[in-house]
Amino acid sequence: MKRFEELFAELQEKVDRQDPESGTVQAVNAGRHDIGKKILEEAGEVWMAAEHEGAERTAEEISQLLYHLQVMMIACDLDLEDVYEHL
Repeated sequence: MKRFEELFAELQEKVDRQDPESGTVQAVNAGRHDIGKKILEEAGEVWMAAEHEGAERTAEEISQLLYHLQVMMIACDLDLEDVYEHL
């Protein structure tokens, strides 16, 4: 199990070293437009899971949405403090 902060640090490290095996690196390099489309897709899946698939599936979809949001943060050169400032 990973925590939000731990995942962000791991993803940032992969992007920083441009790990060629990393899907995160590929996503960041593909750009904000592609990441944004994935965020919209995942948000829809969260909604549908919440409506029709129960708590466990909803939690899984939320975790995927959080991952893609972190990828967008990295692509936009934002860190956690930039976001926490607005919570």
